[in-house]
Amino acid sequence: MTAWGRARGWFGARRRFEFVATVAMVVALTAAVGALILLPKAALSRIRPAPAVAEAAAPIDPDPQLAELRRVMESYGPVVTQQVSGDDGRLSAVLGHPRQRGDIDTLAREIGPAVSEITELWGPDWAQTAVVAIASGPAEFAALTHATGLVSPAVAAASVADPFLPGARPTGQRVVFGPDAARRLGPQGLRDTLRHELTHVAARARTVDGSPQWMLEGFAEYSARRGERASFTQQAPLLAARAKSGELPTELPADATFAPAAGNDAALAYEQAWSANAFAAGEFGEPKLVELYRRMATGPKDADALDGTLRACLGLGYRDFVDRWRDWLESRITS
Repeated sequence: MTAWGRARGWFGARRRFEFVATVAMVVALTAAVGALILLPKAALSRIRPAPAVAEAAAPIDPDPQLAELRRVMESYGPVVTQQVSGDDGRLSAVLGHPRQRGDIDTLAREIGPAVSEITELWGPDWAQTAVVAIASGPAEFAALTHATGLVSPAVAAASVADPFLPGARPTGQRVVFGPDAARRLGPQGLRDTLRHELTHVAARARTVDGSPQWMLEGFAEYSARRGERASFTQQAPLLAARAKSGELPTELPADATFAPAAGNDAALAYEQAWSANAFAAGEFGEPKLVELYRRMATGPKDADALDGTLRACLGLGYRDFVDRWRDWLESRITS
């Protein structure tokens, strides 16, 4: 081969190499440009949700007692748990067993409105969440409420809490419904009972054992029925019947009358307590009623302490309070 032929072959091979190299480079550059175009979008898709998460209220973990509660309830059968998220992210929970699915759903729907209405009355200084359990039978009800003996079948629900020191935030608070509470109470009764027990939960940190039951139970009853349009006779049928026959109460109900024991008319005691609180709210306003509760719930009250607390809060002593309450009752019967 001549020198010219070898040179032409060399140049030809070099052009083929340069062509292949150029194509490879174009492909590489195209891929790189494509990656640069696509990478910001992929990264953006990962980054964009972050501001939304930061702006939204992060869900507040449910009550730490739930794991232990499930463990106890599982010994009585499979457990169904339904969580309820409030507008502020706080999580409530309703626990029961599969055959109680309808009651679980009913109570889950009622938790949000109940928490809102109780907070409107009592104020925001409580957990504003609820843990509700439905027992499958008397034994489970006793286990969930820490009862040491037989629980009266008249008790449809109860609220419980772990022991705590005054001034501390209560833990382990829950509302426990009996196995046939929904059947016995009906939808309205179930609603009112949930609000009653949740009011105890809200006020627990400010309530000392031994405080007057007419205040504690009457306030919870008032909170439960607050805003209802039912007549006085519908809300307090036993009290109304006695008042119509001229038997107006001469004293506020004693603590012992609230126990569902044989020979006790606990239902009448609850109606009297509700009416005393409704009277105080109507005559002096709900803020004064809440103030009265906070003053009364500091422990046992003898006659002098009771009289002094009423005077300090409402400006009238015990006897004047009872007399005006009686007049209020009479006006409700005759109106």
